[in-house]
Amino acid sequence: MSPSVKTSLLEHLEGVTDPRVARTRRHKLLDILALSICAMLGGAEHWSEIAEFGHAKREWFARFLELPGGIPSHDTFARVFARLDPAELEQGMVCWLGSLAAHIAPGEVVAIDGKSVRGSGSQERSALHIVSAWASAQSLLLAQVRTEEKSNEITAIPALLKLLSIAGGVVTIDAMGCQKNIATAIRTGKADYVLALKRNHQNLHHEVAALWDICQQQDFAGRVHDYHESVGDQRRHAREERRRHWLIEVPEYLKADTAGWQDLKTFAQVVRERRCGEKLACETHYYLSSLPLSAGAATLAEAVRAHWAVENRLHWSLDVSFAEDACRVRKDHAPANLAMIRRIALTLLRQENTCRLGIKTKRRRAGWDESYLDKVLKGQII
Repeated sequence: MSPSVKTSLLEHLEGVTDPRVARTRRHKLLDILALSICAMLGGAEHWSEIAEFGHAKREWFARFLELPGGIPSHDTFARVFARLDPAELEQGMVCWLGSLAAHIAPGEVVAIDGKSVRGSGSQERSALHIVSAWASAQSLLLAQVRTEEKSNEITAIPALLKLLSIAGGVVTIDAMGCQKNIATAIRTGKADYVLALKRNHQNLHHEVAALWDICQQQDFAGRVHDYHESVGDQRRHAREERRRHWLIEVPEYLKADTAGWQDLKTFAQVVRERRCGEKLACETHYYLSSLPLSAGAATLAEAVRAHWAVENRLHWSLDVSFAEDACRVRKDHAPANLAMIRRIALTLLRQENTCRLGIKTKRRRAGWDESYLDKVLKGQII
């Protein structure tokens, strides 16, 4: 490998501009970032905890950090993260994530979804909202972008797609991202899409729902379609879920109404029935897809199911294992920068697979056991 190729996380973060006046710097910026990432891995969640983690493991950090001014105070961490340019930190993080990810395999699902950091909001400012792309098969965050103030996911998703190499994959997005320009961007990236269709597209939703009503009333009346059914039995929760999937080509009479959706080939209906004891709940969902009918309803079912990985393995972990929504850091750029440190830490913990532990337990072990912390880092810091 060429010496110029960046391999470690800190090498990818070298381009982040230090916001402090040069003559007042007692601590190197990369030392501050490394301390923060390692402390987050070890269970720290706030500036004071990050500083205390550094003091507790001063000798361990001295093996690979210069620490010319010792361990920074919690006020130093707070000031630096409030002033760091989150766009630069985000760019370095995305480049590092790109070095970890394998090429998207044909048919691999890339799930795109947004999450608000609820504790970062106040009366003066809205909560930070981050849109992420998750490779379901690799269980890896591929990239993320922040939505701008007074904006939403509709403008953020095209920017996120520009960061990704998605050729051959299947991109899944919920109803907010079911937009013509987003479908076009996905197809421009040589990937297929499965977009959740809800009442934000009232006329099209009505037309698709009416199509399925007619098809099922007439037992599809000779219309070529495909069907797939799966059953999930969760005995631990005394719950059973039955999922039925239908896939059908866009009929001729709707092709004029759907002309703006690039390469739209099929509609899908998914009916989920959940039985918990005597209670039965039923939900019906519709999807627009560029997948051909020949791909089959089973492929559609896999894509829809895989989309939940971004919720379960990314967003849920950030809330439960990192207490993200409970964090009240709000000053300037600090919420965005701290959110990125959490996602770096989660990525490192997800990549460590030598022991079968939950993320929260992995964090605790990394805080207790320096040899395990070394294993999680795997040379990524230096």
